[in-house]
Amino acid sequence: MKHGFVKVAAAVPFVRVADCIYNVERIEAQVLEAQEKGVEIIIFPELCVTGYTCGDLFLKPFLINQAQKALLQLAERTAHTSVLIIVGMPIQIGSQLFNAAVALQSGKILGAIPKTYLPNYREFQEARWFAPARDLQLATAQIGGFDVPIGHNVLFRSGGVAVGIEICEDMWTPYTPGTRLALYGAQIIFNLSASNELVGKNTYLRSLISGLSSQNLCGYVYASVGYGESTTDTVFTGKAFIAEVGKILEEMPRFVHEERMIISDIDISRIDYDRMSTNSFNESVSDHTERGKLMEIPFKLRSQEQSYDIDRKIERNPFFPCNGTEDERAEEMFDIQVCALAQRLQFIGARHAVLGISGGLDSTLALLVTVATFDFLGLPREGIIAVTMPGLGTSSRTKSNAVQLMELLGVTTRTIDITEACLQHFAVIGHDPKVQDVVYENTQARERTQILMDLANRYNAPVVGTGDLSELALGWCTYNGDHMSMYSVNAGVPKTAVQIVVRYLAKTRRFGDALSEVLHSIVETPISPELKPASDAGEITQETEALVGPYELHDFFLYNFLGYGYEPSKIFYLARMAFEGKYEPEMIRRWMKVFYSRFFSQQYKRNCMPDGPKVSRVSLSPRGDWRMPSDVSARAWLTEIDQLQADC
Repeated sequence: MKHGFVKVAAAVPFVRVADCIYNVERIEAQVLEAQEKGVEIIIFPELCVTGYTCGDLFLKPFLINQAQKALLQLAERTAHTSVLIIVGMPIQIGSQLFNAAVALQSGKILGAIPKTYLPNYREFQEARWFAPARDLQLATAQIGGFDVPIGHNVLFRSGGVAVGIEICEDMWTPYTPGTRLALYGAQIIFNLSASNELVGKNTYLRSLISGLSSQNLCGYVYASVGYGESTTDTVFTGKAFIAEVGKILEEMPRFVHEERMIISDIDISRIDYDRMSTNSFNESVSDHTERGKLMEIPFKLRSQEQSYDIDRKIERNPFFPCNGTEDERAEEMFDIQVCALAQRLQFIGARHAVLGISGGLDSTLALLVTVATFDFLGLPREGIIAVTMPGLGTSSRTKSNAVQLMELLGVTTRTIDITEACLQHFAVIGHDPKVQDVVYENTQARERTQILMDLANRYNAPVVGTGDLSELALGWCTYNGDHMSMYSVNAGVPKTAVQIVVRYLAKTRRFGDALSEVLHSIVETPISPELKPASDAGEITQETEALVGPYELHDFFLYNFLGYGYEPSKIFYLARMAFEGKYEPEMIRRWMKVFYSRFFSQQYKRNCMPDGPKVSRVSLSPRGDWRMPSDVSARAWLTEIDQLQADC
């Protein structure tokens, strides 16, 4: 595998009912195409060797013999490939006939899985021809003179990767065979299906597949029969899905009169991480599995060197994937923040809130959240004490934005210049203000926090924190300065998401037309702590991303490191694909090293961070999510980054 990904395909060939040789020729053509594209496992529909709609012909030995001959031909003609091929066909054992999936690779028939649950209602009559898996008496089936392992408790395994198979109706049951196999270790479930077209059924099917992959923390690959099947009473047009832990990665378009194949990559390492970190999944394993109840059949995956690059899309912003739900996510994220702050204010009985307003993104979002919270609780906006505190590095643009923002929102506005207080502090501690070092910068941050805390005491109100998740990850905050508050509403929101949410609020004009113009200006302002003097023209001279790197890269690193548990080499590989054409590999590696260095060294700030709501998969709360000592060594991670090659 390449970085823990298995490339899979779901294929729907043309069929001719009861023409087994034609059918395996079409299957062979798609196997060869899959081989050329680096696919490692390919699934075909239920009973694709014979066709699903053969009816009583299934009871004729001639058709069963033709199916066996066709399967042997397929094995022989694909012997030079390395793809694990899963096809559907009838298998006779004694006087019983089973609707089965057969797996073959490199010319060898590896094993067969009979269908567990046979639909025998409405348009389906499978019990007329087939026996269910529970009636199976033998552990092997005769296929072309070979003894082939057969059973419903079967996993196909290659190293740390296990594959399970179920057939059509199996997935529609309360406790599916795929669920059982997932608990026994299968990271990918393959389903061979014959699902006819009905109005509304495809939407239900999509949600079912998404739900099963989420519930079982697995990949799910589904292929259903297509054109060529009889339309005497039902219509089949070909359907296929590839899903991973609740997300549909690929979906085959319907009503297209051609042979089709969808390809994507299942992230095995992500699945393993999710299962390892979800104790309820592991408790279910203990409750529903028994030793000795499973047969494992080996197969072989490609090595990392032999594997192709992944085909699936890698999101540049995993916090906000480009799937048409950006506005919905922005609204939901904002509403979570509002609900969190409302609960905190109600609990402490506060009718005021204090927060510092810089005119930058973070304080803007925090103020909008606070205003929406006061509106929600029916409290007057005048109870919000919004303080702008220009200092030694404040630019005219951000100061103007801050003042307009507060005035248009109708909150109580205070302007407190901290310049003299900071200069007096420098004199007291013996610091030369011409030396613009960390003392120079942090003095301003702590002076602002002191003012806010004292005002909070005066109004019997909490200080609402403005710092975001990305700043916490990098430690890009002043300890006991902007690092501290009574409640930090942005603590679970990464910087890239702050931009998106504020832009969304501007676009929807939720707070009025005039304010929307100010919000657009704030979104377009360079991100800066503004702790060093502005230019003679009053412009920002200290840009954060020039110092610590692009936030879109850091948020990408953060999500994949904490959300999925990936190692640096895999994150680097994914970042190269996601940001191809925007950042050179060496730049990605450079900023990745900055991310890991800062993330490990700044844990002490997170270990005493204030309360704040979790709003996405990733959180750095030392109480609810991320627990790490402050003195952990980053050496192993940094060494791997140093060893990365541009093409790895």
